[in-house]
Amino acid sequence: MLGAMFRAGTPMAPNLNPQGGGQYFIDRDGKAFRHILNFLRLGRLDLPQGYGETALLRAEADFYQIRPLLDALRDWETSQVTPAPTAALLHADVDASPRLVHFSARRGPHHYELSAVQVDTFCANLFCTDPECLGAMRARFDVASGDQAEGGPHFRLEWAPRPEELPEAEYERLGLQPLWVGGPAERREVTGTTGFLEEVLRAALEHGFRLDSVFPDPEDLLNSRSLRFVRH
Repeated sequence: MLGAMFRAGTPMAPNLNPQGGGQYFIDRDGKAFRHILNFLRLGRLDLPQGYGETALLRAEADFYQIRPLLDALRDWETSQVTPAPTAALLHADVDASPRLVHFSARRGPHHYELSAVQVDTFCANLFCTDPECLGAMRARFDVASGDQAEGGPHFRLEWAPRPEELPEAEYERLGLQPLWVGGPAERREVTGTTGFLEEVLRAALEHGFRLDSVFPDPEDLLNSRSLRFVRH
C-alpha cells in the first residue's frame, strides 16, 4: 500500500504548510506507524514489554498490506502467551519429637560431669504432584539427611537444631543435622515447625497454589502440623 501511494503516476499530492515545502498526510494511526516503520527499516518486530495494542497494530499492518509484519505479529503474540498452570496437589506435614540426650561435659583437667539436654528433632513429609514445584522445594531446603532421590512426588526431610548446651562434637557424633534454606547470600537455619511451614507456604504461592486446609487448627496457620494446597 505504501508503494502504491507513492508510485509514479499516483494522484497523491503533498499538503502545503506555511513554512514551505510539503508533507504527505496518511489518515491512519501515527503512534502505531512507529512500529511499522521500524519493522520496514530493521526487518524484525521489536515491541516493548507488555505492549497492549496488538489489535490496532494488526489493523494497521493489514491496511498497509505488509504480510511479513502480520506473520511476525502473530509469532510475537504466540510467544507472549503464558501456559495456564495445570491442576496439582501439595501436602506438607511435620512432626516434632523431643529427645533427651546425655553427654559428658568436661569441667576441668580431670573432671567430667554427666549432663543432659533436650534436642527437638523434626520429620517432614512433602507430597506434590507438580514436579516443578517439588523440584523448587528440593533446591530450597539444604539438609544432608534429606531424601533427595529424583522421581516420584514424595520428599522427606529430617533435622534437629543444635542446642547451645550441646557440644558440637557430640552433636555430630549423634548424627544430627540442621536444616538450612536460601542461597549463599541469605542462608538461614530453620529451627522449628513454624519456619519450615513458612518456607513451604512461600513456595506454594510462588507456584500458583492456594491453601485448602490446615490441621489441627484452621485458625492457627503457622502453628499447625499439616497444610494442604490445591491448584485448579
